[in-house]
Amino acid sequence: MELRHLRYFRAVAEELHFGRAAERLHIAQPPLSQQIRHLEAELGVTLFVRSTRRVELTPAGTAYLKRVEAILDAVDVAGLQAQRVAEGRQGTLAIGCVGSATYSLLPRLVRALREELPDLDVSVRGEMLAPAQLSALMAGEIDLALLRPPAGGAEIVVETIRHDRLFVAVPEGDPRWRGETVHVGSLRDAEIIVHAGHGRSVMNGIVAAICASAGFVPAIRHEVTETSTLVTLVAAGLGVAIVPEPTAALGVAGVRYLPLSPGVAPVDLAVARRADDPSPMIEQVLAVLRRLAQEE
Repeated sequence: MELRHLRYFRAVAEELHFGRAAERLHIAQPPLSQQIRHLEAELGVTLFVRSTRRVELTPAGTAYLKRVEAILDAVDVAGLQAQRVAEGRQGTLAIGCVGSATYSLLPRLVRALREELPDLDVSVRGEMLAPAQLSALMAGEIDLALLRPPAGGAEIVVETIRHDRLFVAVPEGDPRWRGETVHVGSLRDAEIIVHAGHGRSVMNGIVAAICASAGFVPAIRHEVTETSTLVTLVAAGLGVAIVPEPTAALGVAGVRYLPLSPGVAPVDLAVARRADDPSPMIEQVLAVLRRLAQEE
């Protein structure tokens, strides 16, 4: 028995006329009648009552039709699903994200994916520092990583998608920070809150390099692993922090964000993926991500 026999049977059962069923199937009537007889012989039951005036389903034929419809519908659904997976429009996607992008780009990306690729099952892991993201990426725990370069090696493909200006998060109302900008040199005597160091955070190294360029070593008051905690400590008046501009989207009360000057280079936001992952789903998601990053 082949799927075509089931399709032949369904057509005759729906039309209750061998001639119309043959036209619908684009085959001649005699071969169709022969195939139905072969099906009945294989099953050992009579599926149709035939007369010169009409064709009717037998009780066995009626019961068989219900199962056949379910089988053929499942086959059609499986084919469509396979096509959507092959096109990258269906599947399971896990995204890791550095803190500052968690509050800005990531929500927009997830909303866009729901609208444009509704058959993707998307999960996110926010507030991940770059080393943790790379480990999760190589372990197959996430499929894409939104992080701050430098990152990865030959087994990782990293693509910069935007550049973020650096700001200083300061306690609102603190008289030491009344201006509209913060000069790097003015941080010499400030207590600094940073992301965890020792190779755990790219921003930690960036902060150290910025201060070194101004001739001093920052006075680190606290090291944290999450951007939300970092900003909360600033709001509590425990210090100031150099952060990428999108961090302001977190919206913690009691914090002002002032541009860092003079001429401090922005920091990159990149997307990383495994070099050996040819998934068309990844390409579909990257196309959406690139467009959103350009719109910001």
